[in-house]
Amino acid sequence: MNILENFKMAIDSIFANKMRSFLTMLGIIIGIAAVIAILAVGNGATTQITGTFNDLGASTVSVSTSQDVTDNQKITTQDIQALKKNVATIDRVSPVVNSQASVSSSDKNKTAVIIGGSPDLQYTNQMMDDTIVYGRYFNQTEYDDALNVAVVSADTASYYFAGKENVVGEKLTLKTTSGQTVVKIIGVTKGQLDKMVGNFNSEELPSYVALPLTTMDQLAPDSSKITNLTVKVKSKDDIESASNQIVSILEIRHDAVGDKVYTATNYLQALDQVNTVLSLFINFIAAVAGIALLVGGIGVMNIMLVSVTERTREIGTRKALGATNGNILFQFLMESVILCLIGGLVGLTLGVLLANVVAGALDIVPSYSLGSVVAVLLFSSIIGIFFGVYPARKASKLDPIEALRYE
Repeated sequence: MNILENFKMAIDSIFANKMRSFLTMLGIIIGIAAVIAILAVGNGATTQITGTFNDLGASTVSVSTSQDVTDNQKITTQDIQALKKNVATIDRVSPVVNSQASVSSSDKNKTAVIIGGSPDLQYTNQMMDDTIVYGRYFNQTEYDDALNVAVVSADTASYYFAGKENVVGEKLTLKTTSGQTVVKIIGVTKGQLDKMVGNFNSEELPSYVALPLTTMDQLAPDSSKITNLTVKVKSKDDIESASNQIVSILEIRHDAVGDKVYTATNYLQALDQVNTVLSLFINFIAAVAGIALLVGGIGVMNIMLVSVTERTREIGTRKALGATNGNILFQFLMESVILCLIGGLVGLTLGVLLANVVAGALDIVPSYSLGSVVAVLLFSSIIGIFFGVYPARKASKLDPIEALRYE
C-alpha cells in the first residue's frame, strides 16, 4: 500500500469521527496556540524594548560617583576636558545635573525639571529629544559666560505659552530656594508626546528646561555639583574600552585608584540584562504552555488505542488479505501524525490571531519567524510519531486469526 492510500485512509478515519477527532486535537491546538502567542508577543516586546534602548543610545556610557564621594573627588570641568583629550573614542560628553525649580511664564506656573550641562547636553540628555525644531541649542560661549539662556521641549513650551510651540525669544522665571533668575528661550526641542501612547493631561506631564551648567550653578549652587557624566562614544564597539579609560583617568586625577569612587555603566550591559530576564520569562511561560502539548499527545495516544480496539476486525481482515505488520504500523502512525499536524495548523492560526489581539491591546508589534512556524509543524509531527508509535505497534502485532474472531 503506498503513501497516498495510507493518507486517504487516515483522513477518512479522522473525519468519520469528527467530534472525537476535534476533542483529541484540542490539547495540541491549545498548546501550539499558547506557545505561538507567547513567543510572538514576547519577541515583539523584546524588540520594542531593544529599540527603546537603541533610542536612548546603544553607544552611551553613564559615569557616576559613589554616594560617599568627597568634594575633592567630584567631577570637574577640567576632568571633562581631560577625558575629551585623552579618550579618542569619545564623541560627546556632558555633565548631567538635574534639579527642580518653580518655573513660571506670564500664563502658567509649575514645578519643572531643570537640567544643567555643557553644549553637548543636546546629544546626551535622556529626558529631552536632541532634535531642535525651533531656534538652536546654547553654545560654548554662552556656557563659558553663564548666560541666562534656556532650551525647552515642545511639550513644555505648549504648556507655559497656551499651546504655542515656537516660543524662541520668550522668557521664563526660574525660582529655587537659593535664588531666582529670568532666562530667555533660545531653542525648542521635539516633544516627548510623540513617543507616548494614550491620552495625557498636559497638567500632569513633567516640564523640562535645559540650561548651561554654569547658569544653573548661579541659580542652585548646592545642586549643580557634577556627580554624573553622560558620554557618547563613536561606536558601540568602543564602549568597553572607553568606559575603562574614563574610570582610570578620573581615578588617577583624583588620587582614588582602587577606591571604586567612579562607575561607568553602558546601556548595552543593561540591555543584555533585560534580554536575559525577558528570555528566561518567555521561555518559562512557553514551557508551561508546552505542557498542554504533552497532555495533547497523551490524548492522541489514548484515542489511537481506542481506535485500534474498535478496528480490530478491520486489522484482521487486512492482514488476512496480505497486509504486513509494516503496512498496519505505517497506517496508524500516519493517522496519528496527520491528527497532530491538523491540530498544529489550527493551533498556529489561532495563536497568530491571539497574538495580534494581545499585542494590539499592549501596543506591541508581534514578531513571527519562519523558523518558529516550521518548528511548530515539525514539533506537531514529532508528537504524532512519539505518541502514535505504541498504538501503531500494538495494531501491527495483532494476530489476524484472533482479530477476525474479535466482536
